[in-house]
Amino acid sequence: QVQLVESGGGLVQPGGSLRLSCAVSESISNFYTTWYRQPPGKQRELVAGIIRIGITNYADSVKGRFTISRDNAKNTVYLQMNSLKPEDTAVYYCRVVGGRGDYWGQGTQVTVSS
Repeated sequence: QVQLVESGGGLVQPGGSLRLSCAVSESISNFYTTWYRQPPGKQRELVAGIIRIGITNYADSVKGRFTISRDNAKNTVYLQMNSLKPEDTAVYYCRVVGGRGDYWGQGTQVTVSS
């Protein structure tokens, strides 16, 4: 069973930054690694994905503000979030998908408020 542990969430003012981390219990080399979020009362949505360095995809709402990256040596996926807006408030989840299965983390809360 692959385990994922997110960290780095918290309360931040509009315009601020946060960096989320997702530590994975196994090698992520062959996983498509992603971040999702679920705002209050809304459905979960894809925020960003990275299959290997240089190949990424982003939701239109976060393009130019968020950056996804991964460190295969540390089995960790990151989400750098800049210029945060109140509408970015959500529980953020890490998800990895590959031949061995589809796994989710427990989520980390991000609240953007003054």
